[in-house]
Amino acid sequence: MIYDIANETLPREDLEALQLRRLQALVERVYHLVPFYRRRLDEAGVKPEDIRSLADLEHLPFTTKQDIRDNYPFGLFAVPMEQIVRIHASSGTTGKPTPVAYTQRDLNTWADLMARTLSAAGVHRGDIVHIAYGYGLFTGGLGFHYGVERLGAAVIPVSGGQTRRQIMLIQDFGPTVLCCTPSFALYLAEVAQEMGVDFRHTKLRVGIFGAEPWSEAMRTEIEARLHLDALDIYGLSEIIGPGVAVECIEAKHGLHLFEDHFLPEIIDPVTLKRLPPGELGELVITTLTKEAFPLLRYRTRDITAIDYAPCICGRTLARIRRIQGRSDDMLIIRGVNVFPSQIEAVLMEIPGVAPHYQLIVDRQGPLDTLEVAVEVDEATFTDEVKGLQALAKRIESRIKDYLSVSVQVRLVEPRSIPRSEGKAQRVVDKRRLTA
Repeated sequence: MIYDIANETLPREDLEALQLRRLQALVERVYHLVPFYRRRLDEAGVKPEDIRSLADLEHLPFTTKQDIRDNYPFGLFAVPMEQIVRIHASSGTTGKPTPVAYTQRDLNTWADLMARTLSAAGVHRGDIVHIAYGYGLFTGGLGFHYGVERLGAAVIPVSGGQTRRQIMLIQDFGPTVLCCTPSFALYLAEVAQEMGVDFRHTKLRVGIFGAEPWSEAMRTEIEARLHLDALDIYGLSEIIGPGVAVECIEAKHGLHLFEDHFLPEIIDPVTLKRLPPGELGELVITTLTKEAFPLLRYRTRDITAIDYAPCICGRTLARIRRIQGRSDDMLIIRGVNVFPSQIEAVLMEIPGVAPHYQLIVDRQGPLDTLEVAVEVDEATFTDEVKGLQALAKRIESRIKDYLSVSVQVRLVEPRSIPRSEGKAQRVVDKRRLTA
């Protein structure tokens, strides 16, 4: 079902005309209401009246997360505080949080976009939605919550943690939809197995998973263990929260980005030049309708590609490829670019390996090293030492063939890698710890 058929199926020509009108109004607003953008636009020699076509977007300055931090806490807000009804903050792990704001109209827009998102995933009235994303300053839980209520389905606002209790509620309350991070979905499956709970005997039929990169192989693993359709969702607090893009249940092939609200570009993260459709690069988003916290050409650091080809679901919105990683989280090992999701894709193809791993980056003299600590399953762990050594060598060879980088694989016993009830910590970079 398409929730907002008028806007989600616009002909490309009409959509681009709408985008241009909204872009022109946005540049006019931020130029006069946000001193930071007025300075940046003046430095770039751009006035609001210079935006005559979508091609003029490339003349506008980029915005980065550091710009938001430099204007902490409220320097980028475009409305007075009496018009702001909600403040969230990003879940950054270093320094102060990155605050974002919403007017009442922003919250209404967010609810509509999340209703679109859920509808694209096949959710409808009569569904019961179990939300295991965190509530609070993090935008995940409340974003889903708004969308479920706007759609008219029932919501179970569980939030994160209390894994065994969540499994009990899934059994007792009979939710049909699960929303959480993909790593937590696998953790639920693992704990459920310990409890003797079989997800085949629950009513779950679809899961909407995001907040961290995950691979197609992990989708297969989640679907097999939780017995549901697993769909990818994309969003980030600085833009609005969840509700920027989502896979449709019909195709499961790329995430429809809501272009009437978010104007996307793909750039080369080094040269900053725009890339054509289909080429892999960094996603840049301009918020076309945000009132409280509008952003021009925000560098998400997320690596993807964009596809404008029609989709079988009927939506005309462009699709972005599954996020491969982040340009600033990318590991460079002896000149080779490596994303954790690429390692994961290799691991998930190898029998006897559990879907839990960590990448440990270190430095020996002038050379960087990469160790892959990966759990083996119970049956494999009981094998003789020679068998485990052969498995480690096979994984090392597979990674070498796939990524052209040499790694050292360390097999560890089941449940020895720390579990996460939120985003999994995939990388331990000891170079930063000793720098």
